Amino acid sequence: MTSPPAADSTVDRSRVARGSGTRIALVALLPVVAFLISLPLGRYPLSPADLAGALLSRLGVAGISLPDTVNTIVFGVRLPRILTAMLIGGALSLSGAAYQGMFRNPLVSPDILGAAAGAGFGAVLGIMLSKTVLVTQLLAFAFGLVAVLLTYLVAQRLQRGDPTLILVLTGILVGTIFSSLISIMKFLADPYDKLPAITYWLMGSLAAVNTQDLLLLLGPVLVGAVLLYLMRWQLNALSFGEEEARTLGVETGRVRTIVIVAATMMTAACVATCGMVGWVGLVIPHLARSLVGPDYKVLIPVSMLLGSTFLLLVDDLARVAGPLELPLGVLTALVGAPWFLFLLARTRKGWS
Repeated sequence: MTSPPAADSTVDRSRVARGSGTRIALVALLPVVAFLISLPLGRYPLSPADLAGALLSRLGVAGISLPDTVNTIVFGVRLPRILTAMLIGGALSLSGAAYQGMFRNPLVSPDILGAAAGAGFGAVLGIMLSKTVLVTQLLAFAFGLVAVLLTYLVAQRLQRGDPTLILVLTGILVGTIFSSLISIMKFLADPYDKLPAITYWLMGSLAAVNTQDLLLLLGPVLVGAVLLYLMRWQLNALSFGEEEARTLGVETGRVRTIVIVAATMMTAACVATCGMVGWVGLVIPHLARSLVGPDYKVLIPVSMLLGSTFLLLVDDLARVAGPLELPLGVLTALVGAPWFLFLLARTRKGWS
């Protein structure tokens, strides 16, 4: 006697739910494993005993005697860098996931509206004016916001055709303008002083981050992540299309504005901290979607977990791959480009 169709359907849904739960649990373990792998790596290798001793001494356990060098490396250099890498990777992945749903295109990245190019111009301007690191970061963050604001205002003024398409095209144009301004600044820069600093910054690196950078980054990322998670249902509706979302009662204009503000804050803050690091927000959300599906209730945390793991491991590779530290943006491109080709080969027409 065969089972009724309803019973078969219930069993299938139960198996899917268990499989999805298992994948989520495994994904949640990845950042923990990557953190434990990353902490002892570096020019100054640390043993598990050194790490345990540093942690116990920081907790105030008596009788722990360690060289000051160990404490400085663990808490002053390595731990801030690891946490910053994880925060940036998670933020860029979440921004990419939000944009891919809003634009209904898995090939969209967080810099589609010009945030990265604008932030890059702000940082180059700070370097050219010989400003401090903090002022340079603030300029990068501010110009990242200005670039996206300009994109949004121009797109609103046009008001013709598909608003999403107009927004993308305007973002490409604004990004091109700021990229051209960066090229002009590089041409005018002192080739023995300013130009190397600009080039190194644009290639991306976490070599100089510290606790202050981590704390400055934390605010925009937390605000942006909370906003996007609160909009998870609206993002699900928007991924079906403009008309369908309106039919479900979603104010698409308001949702689009909130998503842009949240993603721009995170992207601009990340670029201001570590320079131009691409591909993370392009390939990681697509990988997350293939693992857990398109529901943003699950896609948001999984994208952040995968992104934080990915960028941390790539940063580990940058630290130990050669006698000199390799640029982070170059490595993310080397790893992301083959996956992007694979993505292009599999992508069907339209949103999937």
